[in-house]
Order: sequence, then C-alpha cells, then structure tokens
Amino acid sequence: MGNENKKRVLLTGSLGQIGSELAFALADRYGAENTFTSDVREDSHGILEGAGTFVELDVLSKSDFDSIVRDNDIDTIYHLAALLSAIAEEKPQMAWEINMEGLVNALEVSKENGCSLFVPSSIGAFGPDTPLDNTPQDTIMRPHSMYGVTKVSGELLCDYYNMRFGVDTRGVRFPGIISSKTLPGGGTTDYAVEIYYHAILYGSYTCCLKAGTSLDMMYMPDAIKAAIDLMEADPASLRHRNAFNVTAMHFDPEIIAAEIRKHIPEFTMDYEIDPVRQAIAESWPNYMDDSAAREEWDWLPEYDLARMTDEMLKELGERYGRGELEIES
Repeated sequence: MGNENKKRVLLTGSLGQIGSELAFALADRYGAENTFTSDVREDSHGILEGAGTFVELDVLSKSDFDSIVRDNDIDTIYHLAALLSAIAEEKPQMAWEINMEGLVNALEVSKENGCSLFVPSSIGAFGPDTPLDNTPQDTIMRPHSMYGVTKVSGELLCDYYNMRFGVDTRGVRFPGIISSKTLPGGGTTDYAVEIYYHAILYGSYTCCLKAGTSLDMMYMPDAIKAAIDLMEADPASLRHRNAFNVTAMHFDPEIIAAEIRKHIPEFTMDYEIDPVRQAIAESWPNYMDDSAAREEWDWLPEYDLARMTDEMLKELGERYGRGELEIES
C-alpha cells in the first residue's frame, strides 16, 4: 500500500462489525487527528476510543452528513452504514431506506465536496441465476433478497455517479467476514463467526445452515486490507471500480468444523436450519472469481482457513476460555 498520510477520512457505520475494526486501521494509517468515525448511535461503551474523533451521524440526514464533511475537510469517505442480510429480510422497508437513501446522501455529499467514496457491496448482490462456481466479475445479478437488491442498486448508482459526475467511487463485493474482535451483526454468514465462539465457550455448536452449504469467506484483517488497498490504488488502473469480487477462502459448515477439531478434538456440531438464512445462502455463490481485483490493484489475501482458525481459537481462548457469552443469532 502506498503512503497517503494526507487523507482526512470519515467512516460511517463505525460501530458495526467491519467499521469497529476498520476505524483503528484508518487511524493508524492516516493519524487519529485525520480520522473521523460516526454512527447513528453514540459510542457509549468507548468501542472506538483512540480511533480518531467520533461524531453521531444519521446518514439519512444529508445536511448533517454534509456539515461533518465540510467542517472537518474530509476528502475520503468509507460508507459502511447499512442493514445486513438477515435483518434486511425482517425489515425490508427499513433496509431500503437506510441502504439506499443513506447511499444517495453519501454520493451527493461526495459529489459536492470532491470526496473519494468507498462503498462495500457483497456476495448478496448475486442471485440464483448467477453461476455459483467461480462466479465471474461481470455476470447476471438478480438477487431475491432485499439486501441483495440494495447492493446491486448501490453498485449501479456508484457507477453512475462516477460516469456522470466524476465521483471517485470504489467498492468490493465482500464475502462472509469472520472476526475475533466483534460479534456477529445479523448476516447470513454469521455462523462462521459464531462457531468459533461456541467452540471455545461450550465445545459444541448448532448451525443454522445445512451441511454442504458452501460460501466464500474472509478473515477481517484481509477485509480491511482490501478496502484500504483499493482506495489507495491508482485510479488509472481501475476498469471496474464498483464492485470488485474479493475472496480468500470458501467452505461449508462441515469443513470449518473439521478444522476446529484439529485444535479441539471433542468439538461437536448439530443443525437447526433457519429457512430464511438458508434460502439466502443457497442463492449466493459457492466461490467467486476475483481475478479482476488481482489484476487491476494487486489484491492478494493473507489468510487461509487453517491460519485463520489457528488465530481465531488462540485469541478467543485467551480472552474467554470456557465461560458464558451471549451471542445473538
């Protein structure tokens, strides 16, 4: 990654799964004095303490959004504020409002203030008609979930603002994200985070997806690396911009359980299928072709399943041992 320490960055959705870790990476890279984090709720537990300046922001208020950008001379926005897949199916109208109206505000503010804008898309942008194996960068995208609909719409809007108004929009299609630091937040792939916590705490796990349900995944350090690498890439090398397939590994529940048993032989797993999440998962790719990202901005993940599992179990074991931790599914 290049040295772009003059950036002044605003991160929305900073208290979410990705945002709460990306915030510290941005502050470390550009300086806490140049990093501004935000969320619709206050940081009452001090989660982002040390990661720059926190401001409350409802992204549905364009005037507030614009004021924060202008008052702090922001030149780069990472727009993560959104409802995730499972929650979006429970509250589709709210998902459309937050995911789309919030994005339009981010695009307008970026246009008016000359900001570069990162907007994450997702494997949820694909649908059952998309090729499931080695899913191409450019392919049919007709998702059956509200989350997917908002992600496809977001990709098209970002492309439009780049072509029509010259806004420097960029994004990636994230797979499932696994983190040792933040708890699941309502996504279809959350089982792959929960399983590690339950392995450490209880020695067993009840999975909400069927055996054999293969999905693309990525460890959080690689997700953060992808976002920053893309935003620091030479724009002249980017043919796609919105949004690049990126992935690091793919597996089904049995494969991840087998990897955990290499460390915790007594670990057991059974199943209680969530029909909503299962239907969403079956409409998503088994694994994506991320060659465009590798060719256009040298994307290369650092973690595979074995290395991630070793690190996850080590960190969670040191933090919790066997005990009680409430995890919302």
